[in-house]
Amino acid sequence: MSKKTFARRARHANRPSARPEGPYETEGQGVTSGYPIRDEQIRFVDFVARLYEDAESLLQLSGGQREMRMILYLVTCHFDGIPVTSSSLAAASGLTYGTARRTIDALTQRGSIVRRDKTASGRTQTLHPSDELLKQWRHFAYRGQASMKITINRSEKRRHKPPDPAGVVLPPPAVLKTKLSLGRGLRVLVHADPTFMAMQNLKRQFEMILGTTINSRAHSIDRLRSEIVENSKLEVSKFDIVAVDLPWFGEMASANRLLPLGPLIAESDFDQADIYPDALTSSSWQGMQYGVPIMTSAELLVYREDLLAEKNMQPPKTIKQTLSTARAMHSRKDNIAGIAWNGGRGTPIGHTFLMVMSAFGQPVLNLNQTADGFDAVRVSPENLEPMFHTPAARETVEYLEELLHFSPPEILRMNWYDRALAFAEGRAAMAYSHSLLAPIYELDPASPAHQKTGYAPHPTGPLGRTIVPMGGYSLAIPANIDPDRIGDVWLALQTMTSASSAKLYLTNGSLSSPRVSVSRDPEVSALSPMVSAVDRLAAQGYLRAWPRPSVPGISDVVAVAGEEIHDILRGDKTIKQGLEAAQNRVVSLMHSRGFG
Repeated sequence: MSKKTFARRARHANRPSARPEGPYETEGQGVTSGYPIRDEQIRFVDFVARLYEDAESLLQLSGGQREMRMILYLVTCHFDGIPVTSSSLAAASGLTYGTARRTIDALTQRGSIVRRDKTASGRTQTLHPSDELLKQWRHFAYRGQASMKITINRSEKRRHKPPDPAGVVLPPPAVLKTKLSLGRGLRVLVHADPTFMAMQNLKRQFEMILGTTINSRAHSIDRLRSEIVENSKLEVSKFDIVAVDLPWFGEMASANRLLPLGPLIAESDFDQADIYPDALTSSSWQGMQYGVPIMTSAELLVYREDLLAEKNMQPPKTIKQTLSTARAMHSRKDNIAGIAWNGGRGTPIGHTFLMVMSAFGQPVLNLNQTADGFDAVRVSPENLEPMFHTPAARETVEYLEELLHFSPPEILRMNWYDRALAFAEGRAAMAYSHSLLAPIYELDPASPAHQKTGYAPHPTGPLGRTIVPMGGYSLAIPANIDPDRIGDVWLALQTMTSASSAKLYLTNGSLSSPRVSVSRDPEVSALSPMVSAVDRLAAQGYLRAWPRPSVPGISDVVAVAGEEIHDILRGDKTIKQGLEAAQNRVVSLMHSRGFG
């Protein structure tokens, strides 16, 4: 094989035809448009391939190149989900067949290559980079990229040296040594957000890692919940893995819709210590784990640092300061609203009410108070009493009424994506926004908010304390899954929620991770200041799940709040009428479903 042919194959990952295709039904916002879908490291593979091509042709080098050519080809194909055989690897190396086979055997004996049976008979095999080789490659690429930057800008040389990433930089996920045996492939139901869209962009790579096809369906949040409920009524589940919004676990688990994972976790070496504590406990019910977090999102107050600086203002820390800042930033002439938030009827405004009420120091349910917040884990029937009749509830609605004056004209139709988009497009100076949607301005250089965004906890009311309400999703297994599939599905779930996989999602369009090691990976933290900001707030104990606790009936609470609070803000009801109606409706629903 010619040197040009090898280089072309090694760069195959950058061709559009190499991007994953396949069945993936998506409902919801097109939130991934314009996002990068290739990991930065694949560009380093391209660079090294070109470097070696030039070294061989211009310097007439050949000895010592044989293993690097094979490693480049293996790594490239791993990132692209392209199966490699002994014959294709030998051809890509440019060596004689006999020399290539001996080199492949040597790399296998050193533990750099994993051989996996391609068929049940074991007569044919595919070759893959081992976990150890991927770790070594990641460290090599990280140091190489740092060295290149220093070399290109020699003025930096006296101040910087290539970092030693040992034990810090996470490698890509390696292939399973044995392919999963799942007839009809792995069937997944997810939410249409950047993390799951990044997963879809990596579909071909994960299919190779798992050794099976992946068939995914993505829905909006309300449709996703309905699909999970309907699927649980079937004799045998249509899906192997479902994405579950963290607040749904109490209800889903108590209704026996999800498979308890405790026994599976006990029999495996699955690492739970690396996951943010509230994310892990929110995926459990009554002491049993039912899900593994794949995405943790923090609801923050985001603000334009440049616009606040123009008016010599600091980011607000209290409700009173927020109103003052929103008033100062609001300009109809410039088409800039002071602040954007979820005001749409139903789940959007219901969500806003719960989150803001927590900043006034009161959860929407009668949870027991703790030293650092409220207990959303040990819940008894009396803790499920709604708290719409409290002063905090009234103060929350009064605050939202004030915000209407400094919000976009369409505020009472806005949802999560709308508010983030308004901020990203420069139509709002501030916004309550989840970190999972930060890519639409953090990764888009055309956004007026790009590299000009600051992040802060929720502004607090007079009796509130600093808090960053946590949301997110965990992967779970339906309780009615075919028992013969459980073992392989659990292995797939562990792989898809591992730290290496989480890093892959972040370097391919997502900015949300439930794992501490991923947030502190230097390559990940360099993607956006938001990543480090969320990790810092989590370390300070501010990232909490109790504002929207994972208890039975919480979906009813959100739905009722979403109707009654919207009626108040529209002027159809007084604050007293709306809150009394919400209290009575939720009490009735809780009793009718046996939750209260």
